[in-house]
Amino acid sequence: MQRLRLCFLIRALLWSAPSMLLPHSGAAQDAGNAGSAPSARTAFAPVPFKVGESLEFRLQAEWFLVRGHGTASLSVDALDTLRGNPTYRLSFRTKGGITVFKINDAQRSWLDARKLFSHRFEQKLDQTGYKKERTYEFFPGEMRFVSLENPADSGTLASAIPLDDVSFIYFIRTLPLKVGDEYTAARYYKRDGNPVTVRVLRTERIMLPAGEFDAVVVKPIIRTKGLFSEGGEAEVWFSNDARHIPLRVRAKVSIATLTMELKSVTAGPPQ
Repeated sequence: MQRLRLCFLIRALLWSAPSMLLPHSGAAQDAGNAGSAPSARTAFAPVPFKVGESLEFRLQAEWFLVRGHGTASLSVDALDTLRGNPTYRLSFRTKGGITVFKINDAQRSWLDARKLFSHRFEQKLDQTGYKKERTYEFFPGEMRFVSLENPADSGTLASAIPLDDVSFIYFIRTLPLKVGDEYTAARYYKRDGNPVTVRVLRTERIMLPAGEFDAVVVKPIIRTKGLFSEGGEAEVWFSNDARHIPLRVRAKVSIATLTMELKSVTAGPPQ
């Protein structure tokens, strides 16, 4: 049975740095190598989120006539320093499922606050019939990533400004997301996940447990198997404002439909 790994829904978000990423139909875009930056806080990249932000979701899974429920969350936990670089510590947690499938996953990413690329990716996956813990360290200057638990899973980075499953969803929030735009690039840290195309489809108003929102709907397409594979029906709703808060994720897989819907938002303290 195909595992319903919710971590796949983040792999859709793979494209270049904000200052270089312009809408381009059918053409790949890449920002090139990440350079050095001054240490001042004012040099941080502008982002629509801040430390302390927490998004809570209702998780639903449907398999034929069987329905299950759970919870999920996305949060900006802290501003850390990793190898001398200021980084946002991001978390993505999911718990729940249906009779034939349960999930209790925790994933974290360390996103560079200046250049918006990932320095570290950590997964603790606990799913029916599957458990895995792994930590990847990214070294863009050397174009390599290292698996701490399994050295054989180390390799060459696909980009000098890599992103992972969790950091992508925060990175996409920095983009314009105008209807009709299309983005194609290869920023996922492993080559077999690239390239990815993201199409901005439409705007609509939706009702969620957290309230009513104006949303912009995005369709991601990736070249690997999973929720966002070519020919799939996955869509992601973001708030149609400057914050681009993820509101809903819906995707069909071979045996189920998965839906995440926003329940509550904590903006975080003033900075």
